[in-house]
Parts: sequence; structure tokens; C-alpha cells
Amino acid sequence: MHLRRLCVFTGSTPGTDPALVELAGQVGAELARREVGVVYGGGGSGLMGALADGAMRAGGEVIGVIPDFMVQREWGRGDLTEVHVVRSMHERKAMMSDLSDAFLVLPGGIGTLEELFEVWTWRQIGLHGKPVGLLDAGGFWQPLLTALDHLVAAGFVSTASRDDLVVADELPAALEQLAARATDRQLLRPGS
Repeated sequence: MHLRRLCVFTGSTPGTDPALVELAGQVGAELARREVGVVYGGGGSGLMGALADGAMRAGGEVIGVIPDFMVQREWGRGDLTEVHVVRSMHERKAMMSDLSDAFLVLPGGIGTLEELFEVWTWRQIGLHGKPVGLLDAGGFWQPLLTALDHLVAAGFVSTASRDDLVVADELPAALEQLAARATDRQLLRPGS
């Protein structure tokens, strides 16, 4: 399956490593080059902003989904292909899921982790069939992967669930694995 749109979760701040901001911009540009639309949280700063900038500069489709309270705080941007303003974080994630064929997680913080675990859980319990992956550039996610392996060893996460998470250190490999695991089947949507 060709990925038409990819939901990307990443940090709203730049972090301490400028290479990660550059990575986010490169991911956006490469997705545009491959004609894969970007669905993201609609923010204008940090890695989120760099992702959107990279895709927009390369002529790509960028769809932002942002709660109204974030718009009121001027955290969003209006120069995207589409901007959807929603009422809540729950509505945001549901819409991002509906608009996407797969999920890819770049470096980020607590919000990024929360988004990763929610959509991965939704996949595991059958609310959607869309693959979820981590872009482990420079080994950024290795501490998290070690923790997940510990959860498997402790019997709280199945080996099948752990193996279902796509992990790749370069974008082309991540996209290839996500596309291979993507399905067209319609499953129960969150909130249905």
C-alpha cells in the first residue's frame, strides 16, 4: 500500500540538539518529495514547526489539527494546506487518526509519548489497523526501547505487541515498513 498521508508526532519545542530540528525539517521535505501528506498537531514551533516548514517548502500537503485553546494561546499556524480547529485533545487525536494511513514518531517529550502510546494501544485493541513506528535517528529512542523490552520480560507487554512497533533509524526504512504493514480494513474508530 502506498501511504497517502502520514501522521507525525513530535516535539513542540526544539530540544537541546539542533540536529533534531534539522531532522524534522528533512523528514517533512522527504515526505513531500514522496508525495506523502503530513498530518500533525498544527504547532508552529519546535520540531513540529520544522516538520511543517520542511514539507511546505518542498510543496507538500500539510494538515494541522489543533485544539482551540492552543489557537487562543497562539501556538498554531495558519499557513498550512488545511487547519482543523477542534475542541479537545481527544478530538484532535481521533481526527489525526482518521486523516492518516500510519503513524510515525519523531523525538519529543511527554505529549509525544502520550500520542505514541495511545495510537499504539488503539491498534493493539483493534480500534484501527494503522501501523505505528518510531524514527530512531541517532538512537534517540533506545532508552524507551530498552524499557519496552523490560515490560516484555516482565510479562506486561506481549512479544507480538512489541514486534508490531516499527522501529527504523532512517526514514526510507520506516516508510517501507509502515507501508508494508498498512491495511485498508476499516475497524471501529475511537469514540464509536
